[in-house]
Amino acid sequence: MSQTVTEFEVLDIRFPTSEQLDGSDAMNPDPDYSAAYVVMRADDGAEGHGFCFTIGRGNDVTAAAIEALRPYVIGREAPRTAADLASLHLDLTHDSQLRWLGPEKGVMHMAAGAVVNAAWDLAAKRAGLPVWEFLASMSPEDLVSLVDFRYLTDVLTRDEALALLRAAEPGRAERAERLRRQGYPAYTTSPGWLGYSDEKLVRLAKEAVADGFGQIKLKVGGDIDDDIRRMKLARAAVGPSIRIAVDANQRWDVADAVRWMTALAPFEPHWIEEPTSPDDILGHAAVRAGQPVKVATGEHVANRVVFKQLLQAGAVDFVQIDAARVAGVNENLAVLLLAAKYQVPVCPHAGGVGLCELVQHLAMFDYVAVSGSWEDRVIEYVDHLHEHFTDPAVIVSGRYVAPRAPGFSARMLPESITAHSYPQGPVWQARRTIEEVNS
Repeated sequence: MSQTVTEFEVLDIRFPTSEQLDGSDAMNPDPDYSAAYVVMRADDGAEGHGFCFTIGRGNDVTAAAIEALRPYVIGREAPRTAADLASLHLDLTHDSQLRWLGPEKGVMHMAAGAVVNAAWDLAAKRAGLPVWEFLASMSPEDLVSLVDFRYLTDVLTRDEALALLRAAEPGRAERAERLRRQGYPAYTTSPGWLGYSDEKLVRLAKEAVADGFGQIKLKVGGDIDDDIRRMKLARAAVGPSIRIAVDANQRWDVADAVRWMTALAPFEPHWIEEPTSPDDILGHAAVRAGQPVKVATGEHVANRVVFKQLLQAGAVDFVQIDAARVAGVNENLAVLLLAAKYQVPVCPHAGGVGLCELVQHLAMFDYVAVSGSWEDRVIEYVDHLHEHFTDPAVIVSGRYVAPRAPGFSARMLPESITAHSYPQGPVWQARRTIEEVNS
């Protein structure tokens, strides 16, 4: 018997992470990790949860954008199948008047992703499977039906995507079992926030190695002499065998990126992430060609078309998908297929609030059913705010444990939602009182 979506709740949830400078980098010095959060409820009581990630101000804008999609959801049959999820994705991203605001990029596109991801959470729960396994249980034909191939067919046709998925199909069961046994490789950014002291950086870097991580990441881009000092400290702390990636968070022009990374190259950075504008395909290609460090980008890439061009131009060595930037699972599937076509490893962006919980599913699905490999692949991990989720990401010996609970691991605890709702939640009311006292 079919169920109908009868409720659609949108919430503004914010965490005051700027107080400890968690998440600080050269472009974002005082982030408050936030989620424009959506709950999709069916008439049988089932719920799907999704969100856009922001860093504070503007969370109300993304919440309003999600709210604008209500007419497409209320009264709709609750999604169960690939066909249902494909239909919803296209309806949300092809509304001509809302698409005009992008098209297919920016706040409206992220809002569509939040709703699409909530629908995947609901559908996977109905199937009794975590999203990674729900996706990996689908036939190549169903998976291809989820992708909007418009603008991609010059490099990836539906038939080519189908062939990629069919080629990976024979080993799915064995890889899924290996994933359950061993987990998926992770790296940690927790030591590397730009606002941290040298002492905190060194301590957390050593702790990361002791916890089994084979890679850490440092934020760079504030001051070149500071970055050289911090890289020297980090390299001494972790030794020569641990990878150290660096992340400029779009801080530089191309010439600055080349100069800066040439100076940091003696410390053997594993990659330079977001060296320049995420929209600048040719700039990324020039940075890649102009200095010896590999280039990674993707957390701010707006859609599948920009990913396509980055790959076409040979501008990246690592593709970094984000679960809450593009239009949800469907568009991320398109990016995974593009990366597989070009044989470029996918190393997802995570951290934030809830991003580790979501993106682990996409990387694990990629391993099981698309690329068939975790060679040179890692998922970012940041040890912040997981305690606010009912099914938090779990790391053991530097590897993500494969989720077993049905859904997308996106559901926040009700008490966390109540406490951190903005501006009326008690956490924010208390902060406002302190600010008034100190003013």
